[in-house]
Amino acid sequence: MKLRIDQLASNLEQNGLAPIFLLSGDEPLQLAEAADAIRMFARRQGFDERVVLTVELGFDWMTLQQARDNRSLFSSRRLIELRMGEGKPKDGGAEALIAYAEAPLDDIVLLVTAGKLERKIQQSQWFKALDASGVVIQVWPVEARQLPNWIIRRTAGRGVNVTREAATLIAERVEGNLLAAAQELDKLLLLKSGETIEVGDVLGAVADSARFDVFSLVDAALEGDAGRSVRILMGLKGEGVEASLVLWALTRELRIMSVMSEKMYAGLQRVLAEFRVWERRRPLVKRALLRHGTCDWYALLREAAAIDRIVKGVVPGNAWDALKCLCLAIAGVKLGFTSL
Repeated sequence: MKLRIDQLASNLEQNGLAPIFLLSGDEPLQLAEAADAIRMFARRQGFDERVVLTVELGFDWMTLQQARDNRSLFSSRRLIELRMGEGKPKDGGAEALIAYAEAPLDDIVLLVTAGKLERKIQQSQWFKALDASGVVIQVWPVEARQLPNWIIRRTAGRGVNVTREAATLIAERVEGNLLAAAQELDKLLLLKSGETIEVGDVLGAVADSARFDVFSLVDAALEGDAGRSVRILMGLKGEGVEASLVLWALTRELRIMSVMSEKMYAGLQRVLAEFRVWERRRPLVKRALLRHGTCDWYALLREAAAIDRIVKGVVPGNAWDALKCLCLAIAGVKLGFTSL
């Protein structure tokens, strides 16, 4: 049974522990907190013994069967944690998981944690077996525009209110870093126990924990979020990132978008499938393709080539100012480039 991460707590309270839990994703804070919630609930239900198995190179999958079958002298209830890391199960792993899922035990809970599992893996027999016998939760990163709501829900769960303006300010400061957001909220909750967190509280207490990276910049520009694009760009500059690296990431995306735009006659969905655009990136790529035509994308590529000459010192100019103009143009701000 598939659940969203925000459904886990209520499902545990209503239905109790499933024999198997599979948690997967590439957002470490939510993944860790979901696993902690299952551990704590299991402990309250008398699952006092915990066995941790880490899948590494050469891992013997018989160990899972042995951990299941070995009876403990200390506790009749046991939590087995199987940490698979980033890869899919190999060397008999799929068969071992299927065999386990076919005969789960009432006094043992299997908690499997894994990295992001692609759609192809979700069609595998071992994944379907775990889904049929237990609970599957896929953890997704919280998008920038969803982060204020995530902050509001998190503080409400701790009995404290936060204004929309304060939540938005925190989100801007941490720039997608959930761990930093959680740490800053913990600090604010200590200071404002039982009160409402206002913008002034955030300005006085929140550190600038922004996690800037070039791929976030690309996505912000494609999304059409001009303000966030500039904020990330200035953050990259402040962190000492080379302008050439930023230009490389933008140019790479512009080339792809140019070719995709040329093939739009075949239909948007077919183009997205042909270029294997990730499901979570499809909405922003769609918006970008509908925002600019093929001529526009090639005009942006020519602008990127001009910036490359500035970066290399061939022609005079400020590379960061030029990159800012390029990001704004990708986001849809009219700046007078050819064909835009």
